[in-house]
Amino acid sequence: MKKIGFDSKKYMELQSQKILERINGFGDKLYLEFGGKLFDDFHAARVLPGFAPDNKIVMLQTLKDKAEIVIVINSHDIERNKLRADLGITYDTDVLRLIEIFRNKDLYVGSVVLSQFSEDNLSAVAFQKKLEKIGLKVYHHYHIAGYPANIPHIVSDEGYGKNEYIETTRPLIVVTAPGPGSGKMATCLSQLYHDYKRGIKAGYAKYETFPIWNLSLNHPVNIAYEAATADLNDMNMIDPWHLSAYNEVSVNYNRDVEIFPVLHALFEKLMGKSPYASPTDMGVNMVGYAISDNEVCEEAAKQEVIRRYFKAKVGVRKGLSEQREMDEIGLLMERMNVHESDRAVVEAARKVQERTNGAPAAAIELPNGKMITGKTSDLLGCSSAMLLNALKELAGIDSDVELISPSAIQPIQRLKLQLGGVNPRLHTDEMLIALSITASRSKLAGLSLAQLPKLAGCEVHTTTILSPVDEKMFRKLGVNLTSDAVYSTKKLVNI
Repeated sequence: MKKIGFDSKKYMELQSQKILERINGFGDKLYLEFGGKLFDDFHAARVLPGFAPDNKIVMLQTLKDKAEIVIVINSHDIERNKLRADLGITYDTDVLRLIEIFRNKDLYVGSVVLSQFSEDNLSAVAFQKKLEKIGLKVYHHYHIAGYPANIPHIVSDEGYGKNEYIETTRPLIVVTAPGPGSGKMATCLSQLYHDYKRGIKAGYAKYETFPIWNLSLNHPVNIAYEAATADLNDMNMIDPWHLSAYNEVSVNYNRDVEIFPVLHALFEKLMGKSPYASPTDMGVNMVGYAISDNEVCEEAAKQEVIRRYFKAKVGVRKGLSEQREMDEIGLLMERMNVHESDRAVVEAARKVQERTNGAPAAAIELPNGKMITGKTSDLLGCSSAMLLNALKELAGIDSDVELISPSAIQPIQRLKLQLGGVNPRLHTDEMLIALSITASRSKLAGLSLAQLPKLAGCEVHTTTILSPVDEKMFRKLGVNLTSDAVYSTKKLVNI
């Protein structure tokens, strides 16, 4: 049974109340920058067991009559097809996904901002046309020379002033994005500049889940955030502004501390006095007050750092990540005194590989804590074998029972080879299809398939880098997957 360390109900009540206080405190309009993911926040769900991935959007629905959503995407991310690693889709595709989900939740999406825009970026121009075809307003924000150091230039008609003004109609403007580095804060500050020139009293606040300001700098949950953003060079730090103003220690991160002088200068220029004395003051983060079991969250965060380390190692092996990212997470592990072997499924999978003369192996830890493994065979890849064994265990079926006959698998193997494949073993999707066909005449096969939802949240490790097909299947199943940074063959493409 998974242990719970976070009270979601308490969190949503506290968070909603805090946001309403900020709206009432500024006058006409509040720009609320949503850091992290508005929904599908699986990182938060992993390090704060009990936090639901859609907590934020459920909370936002309670304010839907006041709220208007603006989505920001960096034009450079469109051009380089930047991926959301957790979903395996590009940022521009995720913007469309976000729009559809917001609309289905009866939340109003007012517009999309293309930050760092240039007419030369043909991918961004094409994406704008796609958005306009579905009835979305699109605005351009541009690169500002000297950002964020040259404050007089930034807070001028040649800085924020050259950005297009986003027309909004509601008092709460939620500014979100498909991922970090999209330009959410710059969009909010630009709007403040334009609003005050128009006589509109507006304010800014930040809803950032991590780092958690009222946990210590070395708390595992905050360290896990550093591991999650190692590719961005983000670093947690004591907020020097907050310490100076209140003689109180709070945790923030480098980008917010770096940009705070800009925000402070902007408020002073527009309002005569800044309402915030520190980056921490800007936040409306009540997460720390909803932790119900600190030990559970600490252990969950440690496991997240280990997972991030494996992910970075595989990224380096694939040429998708920098060595620096892996090294930084490795240092965080040393700081927490955790090791690869502290992830139970790692040792379980590696022991199977040792017993099978180095053949790839896999392991999964089921909700009841039982460890199930899978080995490579002539018929199934290790991940397919493990998945089938796990479904048997969850269904209460003896491990010796043959759910899928070899005679059903072999024709699929022959077809794969005929179509140019080089790996005849069934991938996870192919195994599940074979199991589904078998279920039409086997109650046990049908019973096994019915167990699939129980795999969500389980821990999985493989001793080999998986094919994109298997990785995608495990994402769909909602398991927490890690792999050793080793290819099963010397082939250049793992399919």
